[in-house]
Amino acid sequence: MQTTTKTAKEIYNDVKNNPARKRFGFGNKAVLVNIDPQKAYTCTDEFATAYETDPRQMEYINEMSKTFRALGWPVVWTHVAYMQSAEDAGIWGTRTDTPDSLQNIKFDSRRSEFDDRLEIDYVKDVVYLKKMPSAFFETQLQSLLVWHQVDTVILTGGSTSGCIRATAVDSLSRGYRTIVPEECVADKHESYHYANLTDLSLKYADVLTLNEVNAWLSGQTAQQNGK
Repeated sequence: MQTTTKTAKEIYNDVKNNPARKRFGFGNKAVLVNIDPQKAYTCTDEFATAYETDPRQMEYINEMSKTFRALGWPVVWTHVAYMQSAEDAGIWGTRTDTPDSLQNIKFDSRRSEFDDRLEIDYVKDVVYLKKMPSAFFETQLQSLLVWHQVDTVILTGGSTSGCIRATAVDSLSRGYRTIVPEECVADKHESYHYANLTDLSLKYADVLTLNEVNAWLSGQTAQQNGK
């Protein structure tokens, strides 16, 4: 095992700035999956479970969602919420039982609601309730992607070390090119955040800047407009 005195952020920047870093690349058509941007995780002034990495994250997600809609590509939002008994949280919900616990994100609670800053189109967008970390686990996401014939999955939301990572691993395992825009994901602590961006970048996904992702999307828009 290698050892180092570098921080997780420094290691990530080394990987990011390596000109020899290999990429999976973009495909031909993408889905945008916005994972759990709900108040339990975004309202830092209200809930201890919330976090913020880039203060403009919600703005970036909104703008990317608009671009996807204009392209006619699917936009997906996920959130978690559980029954009063919490039995639908399974073993994942048994570690703690406090007001901040996962199992106590109840249906119709403020913690279960999407962030008020988000611009969700409830006619055009797809909303999935999920119970476990991956957005693929026991949701209809896989069927949606087959229907839309996408080959690329772009992930936003949080947490980087939890649901983003789990969804990225499942996405790769299903044969999708997986993209994580760096400014659009967040975590509770920079150590977890950057350590997982490093691991995702080396193994499961392309972790790119938002500018790189938007440049590709602009190219897709130009192609469509040129038809």
